[in-house]
Order: sequence, then C-alpha cells, then structure tokens
Amino acid sequence: MRALAAAFALAMLAAPAAASPVLLISLDGLRPGDIAEAKARGLKLPALTALRDEGAAARGVIGVLPTLTYPSHTTLVTGVAPARHGVVNNLTFDPEQKNQSGWYWYAADVRVPTLWQAAHAAGLRTANVHWPVSVGAAGIDANLPQIWRTGTDDDAKLLTALATPGLVARLERQVGRRYPQGIDETVEGDAGRVAFAEALLAEKPQFMTVYLAGIDHAEHQAGPGSLVAKAAIEASDALVGRLVRAARAAMPDVTVVVISDHGFLPIDTDINLFRPFIDAGLITLDAKSQVAGWDAMPWLAGGTAAIRLARPDDPALIAKVRGVLATMAADPAYRIARILDRSEIAKAGGGDAGFVVALKPGSETGRDPAAPIARPSVYKGMHGYVPWEPAMRSTLIVAGPGIPRHGDLGVVDMRGIAPAIARRLGATLAGAEAPPAF
Repeated sequence: MRALAAAFALAMLAAPAAASPVLLISLDGLRPGDIAEAKARGLKLPALTALRDEGAAARGVIGVLPTLTYPSHTTLVTGVAPARHGVVNNLTFDPEQKNQSGWYWYAADVRVPTLWQAAHAAGLRTANVHWPVSVGAAGIDANLPQIWRTGTDDDAKLLTALATPGLVARLERQVGRRYPQGIDETVEGDAGRVAFAEALLAEKPQFMTVYLAGIDHAEHQAGPGSLVAKAAIEASDALVGRLVRAARAAMPDVTVVVISDHGFLPIDTDINLFRPFIDAGLITLDAKSQVAGWDAMPWLAGGTAAIRLARPDDPALIAKVRGVLATMAADPAYRIARILDRSEIAKAGGGDAGFVVALKPGSETGRDPAAPIARPSVYKGMHGYVPWEPAMRSTLIVAGPGIPRHGDLGVVDMRGIAPAIARRLGATLAGAEAPPAF
C-alpha cells in the first residue's frame, strides 16, 4: 500500500495541473538543511515548515557554475545554464575597473526568454520586487527592479526612473513609507520591500517574483549556522508568512514556490590568485598599482574564479596560463581543489572562460592583488563554489492546488524549476534544459 501511495503521489506531481497563479519567493542563501533539520539547529520556522508539510520539498537543488546569486536567479527564471542565458557572474567583467563595480543589473544581458515573458505572452499579469537582473525586463507589468550604486538619495531617484512608471510613488503613498534602498541587503530592508510586495499582491498578479537578501547578508558577515544567521532565517520566515497570507487572501488558488539560489560554507582564508599572473607578466600594473593591461585575468566568484583570456584561441597563451595554474595547484598554499579547462566548463554550463579555478571549502578568492597568498578572510561565509559541492545545494518548496502533502521531490536540477512554474501558470517557456522539477 505504501508503494502504491508513493507512486500515486509521484504521478500527481508529474501530471500537469490546472493553471494557477504563482508567487515565487527567493530566500538568498537558505540551505535546505535549515528547514529539514530546523528543530535540531534551534530554528523556529512556522511559515516554511507549514509550506513544506502541506506541499512538496526537494532534498536539495543542484545549482549552476558558479553558484552565485545573479547567475542562479537568471537560471531560475529561464531554465537554462549561464552559458546560454549570459549572466555568468554577479559583477560584470571589468579588469580595469572602469565600470565602478557594476553588477549584471540589466535584463538586456539575458539572451533567452524569461518566465515573465512567458507569463505575459499567456495573457497573465506579472509583478516583481527586487529580483536580480530585472532592470528593464520585458513582460513585467509592475516592476520594482534591483539596482543600486552609491546608497545615497540619488539611488532612490534611479530606482524610481527604472521601475514601472509611477509605480514607486503610487506604492509609497499606499504603504506610507519610502521604498528601501537597493543596496540595503539586511532583513530590515527585506521587511520594507515585503510591505510593497503585499500591496502588489492585493492587485492579484498571476505571476509574481519576490527576492529577499537578508539571510545571505547575515551568512556572509557572521557565517552559516551563526546566531546572526539563525536570527535572519527566523525573521525571513516571518516575512514569508506575510507574503503567503497576502497572496492567499488575494488569490486562494495561488501556488507558492520558495527557492534559494545556493548553499553556504564557512570560510577562514582569502586566497590571492592575482599575484602569480602579475609575476608571469599576464597582468601589468601602472605606477598606482592599477591594471594597465592583461592577457589573462581572474574573474572572482567567491569559491571559484574564471580565468578570462584576452585571446581565447591563442595556443601559446593557453599553454602559458595552463603552466601558471599547474604551478599554483601544486602549491598547497593556494588551496586549489581543481582546475577546469574549457571543455569541462562547457559541460558544466559555465561561461566562456579559458579555465576555472575551484578552491577547497574554507577559502574564497581574495580581492587585493598586493595581499599575501593566504590571509584571514574578510567574510565568515561564502558560496560560488562548484555546483557539485554538496554544501552548495539550495532550497525548493512548492505548495498549491494539486501538490500532494509531504511530497518528496528528491534532488532537483535548478534548470527544471522554471519550466515547472511555467506549467503551473499554463504558459510555455521555450528552451528549458531540464524537465519540470514538479
């Protein structure tokens, strides 16, 4: 009987359901174990555990290369790996620092259709609060995109100019407060944005995305499993509860999907990958120690770094860089777990780098070219490691009409989440690289 019941539950999960509105909530950095083992970890998560118990959850989600916020969130709304959607890091590649630490804020960089476009094409009304890579995104009817520059009042003007015309002013009057600055990644900033999301949910968008950054912020600053991180998770759980109540009050048949983009590891060491490239003449510095020229450049991604080549098809340059990397990998001080070549990067769905340096857990790529090889890390927690590192697995919970209680989705491919959401919406998402995850 148990086997029959399990088979029936899996069949229900696999069968297309009637079209349902979808609320997609991202909790940046939430580890699946923080829900599955909440009691053992001393966490009280009534909203998240209730959603899990009334619906289905994954044991973990295998993410993308690199396991960073912006590549992952773009995969979550496209169903394809970074190699295809084009957002291959958080920050744009900027070796001479001319872009002033600019991130991949703009949806113009996304090369494939998104869920917002698919929903819009199906005649559905869409909304967004703070989702990464959403500035100028097509298909969003009410868009509060994620962007920041300085954290000054000019950022508020910038957001107002880039959001759906008139939306910020209208919602600020309705909510009775200013919309939080994009640079504010705290739980308090999230709470402010949730108030605006509640106002939008009352308008019954049939597909809505909401991004909350507070857990990730706390885990970077204090480390995963820290008291600070636990407090952020519990506070975020309360915010999820608010969003779910608002969504269900407006749309009783709503499907709620809660995801995260990556896991987390505690770290203690910054590794300087720049020095060997400078010493080999692959990077040249000016009198102010700024990059004046480069043939090969590490593009940092937390637990990994993509090595970009100025001439990707130059055999002599490839051989020289390979030699530098082999010497580094042989030195235990660099804490290198593995060097991926171009074919391995392509197989993993990464970008167009010549190589990827994957660090061992406990280390991150340091930002100071003048630093020693290894020194105490700035952060206490990090991600960006290779997606097959188990600690990088992320979270998926889904609850809604037709989703059986206590469903077990197993281990999920992140690329399967977007097509599953499209199916729930009754929309068509072209080109997804994995079958629907639920």
